[in-house]
Amino acid sequence: MPGTDQRHCGTLIVGASQAGLQLAASLRQSGATGPITLVGEEVHPPYQRPPLSKEFLAGRADFGALALRAPAFYAENAIDLVSGERVADVALSPAGPPGSGRAVTASGRELVFDRLALTVGAAPRRLPLPGAELDGVCYLRDHDDAADLRVRLTTAGRVVVVGGGFIGLEAAAAARALGRSVTVVEAADRLMARAVAPLVSEFYRRAHLRRGTDILLGATVAAVEGDGRRVIGVRLADGTRLPADLVLIGAGVVPRTELAERLGLDCDGGIVVDARCRTSDPAVVAAGDCTVRPHPMTGEGRVRLESVQNAVAQAQVAAATLLGRTADVPSVPWFWSFQGDLKLQMAGLSAGYDGQVVRGEPDGEQFSVLYYRYGRLLAVDAVNRPADYMAVRKALGRGATIDPDRAADPGVPLKTLIAAEPDTAPAL
Repeated sequence: MPGTDQRHCGTLIVGASQAGLQLAASLRQSGATGPITLVGEEVHPPYQRPPLSKEFLAGRADFGALALRAPAFYAENAIDLVSGERVADVALSPAGPPGSGRAVTASGRELVFDRLALTVGAAPRRLPLPGAELDGVCYLRDHDDAADLRVRLTTAGRVVVVGGGFIGLEAAAAARALGRSVTVVEAADRLMARAVAPLVSEFYRRAHLRRGTDILLGATVAAVEGDGRRVIGVRLADGTRLPADLVLIGAGVVPRTELAERLGLDCDGGIVVDARCRTSDPAVVAAGDCTVRPHPMTGEGRVRLESVQNAVAQAQVAAATLLGRTADVPSVPWFWSFQGDLKLQMAGLSAGYDGQVVRGEPDGEQFSVLYYRYGRLLAVDAVNRPADYMAVRKALGRGATIDPDRAADPGVPLKTLIAAEPDTAPAL
């Protein structure tokens, strides 16, 4: 019978995500001895999400290989993993120590805690389209989504992907590799517009076209059409009709801020945290895709980063904060998107760049773009050029730069050009 579970006083981590598991592990690695409860609404123990739209969807990886830890890890580290439970409400105790309180799951189970961490991630952005409820309209965020999509791709002949971001293009590449007819519909005027520069967007458009995927830019979906039960096509705002047996909507994600809002925490495109992962209530921490944080390299403004690197780094910092310590965690952002045989690796953040250097030939599908501001290295997008990616990531991690004039020679290894940043560089 549901009731208060007093055994769970200690640290409550809501969200069995990459960030949630890392936070729990970091607490133990840092010597925390109190109870740790990690609650996740999926029935599966924490697993890697990025491969779902890549290796798993393409059939090159089984779900068992995606587990973040072996089953024995949780017992060995005294981490109470509660799977298949959604935390529906949470409240802090006005009379108790800062950060203490009580959470209630959807099944009525009550969990009392002394410290609280929110690692609740993000949910797929659902489009309010006519026909969106039809069988054959899919999203891709968790294991069950991916498993369903993988099965459907075995029989679907015509696939329409709504959204030309990472998830949409990765899924499109997997479907095309299976021989399916694929059309990507993107509302913006270029692919992956939030993440990459126009040159890289145009390269990917041409590359997908070469592989047989149709790309429609500046196109919006007006409705999903069906036969009363199943999807049969997509109608665009200009009246164009695209036949489809399967529609995948990959329109980005929405940070899950419901619990934070119940607690009265500041939210602005995500749960607002500082460099130590403290929310507007400094006794409560948050980490991962659900957060907006100061720029990891300049400390200025706010950014929301959806990446394994950010989830892990923030979780390590959040664990230190809960223990009353300060963590110095390397924070150069890095990302990747494997779209079939096109492996995009990114390091740094290119927003605000005023110059770029292209190494290699995009038409040869092995090139990189280095981004600069005031002559200082900001970031790299590397396509099938891992050495360039690693060199820039190393340089940024050292606070170093790479001379743009010398970087333009693709025959010179970037790792030999890493130099200290000039002291006179303008602030970003």
